Amino acid sequence: MILLQVLWMLEMLTKRLIHKGRFTIAAKHHITIAEIYETELVDIEKAIAHYEQSADYYKGEESNSSANKCLLKVAAYAAQLEQYQKAIEIYEQVGANTMDNPLLKYSAKDYFFKAALCHFIVDELNAKLALEKYEEMFPAFTDSRECKLLKKLLEAHEEQNSEAYTEAVKEFDSISRLDQWLTTMLLRIKKSIQGDGEVDGDLK
Repeated sequence: MILLQVLWMLEMLTKRLIHKGRFTIAAKHHITIAEIYETELVDIEKAIAHYEQSADYYKGEESNSSANKCLLKVAAYAAQLEQYQKAIEIYEQVGANTMDNPLLKYSAKDYFFKAALCHFIVDELNAKLALEKYEEMFPAFTDSRECKLLKKLLEAHEEQNSEAYTEAVKEFDSISRLDQWLTTMLLRIKKSIQGDGEVDGDLK
């Protein structure tokens, strides 16, 4: 009950700030609201809506770095909710925005990797085409461990080789620990390999 009152007060305050043209502060309040929905009320759809709103206000104020942080939250949740096209568009957009920035370009490979995984869950051919596109857009991606992993996974999937798939993931994980999001996406892809009848799946 108290949380709902806090949310109501924050939303009222945000409307006043927008009316006064104070969009950066309004964006910060939207993040606070999103975090309450995310952690306390566990209403991910509403959290997404507020992160998107925050990103819009940050973009309007040309605070692109802050906007990207909000958009990446949206992309991660969209993928978890199987809204893959939405996640792909955001990861591609943020990847394209960061690959020419000397300070941020290292992160671009992660965004293209995540976009490719979302493609892969939907369709293997889409993933192959996306991978070619990302390598062309961002040549540094080709030498990344993420790109090499994707190629191994695509090959294992094409051969319907569950063991090769698992081995490639294990090798990657031994150097770069997989987080919960990546583990979830990789398991979703693995389940599409025929004969991999594990309901919960395992990557280790």
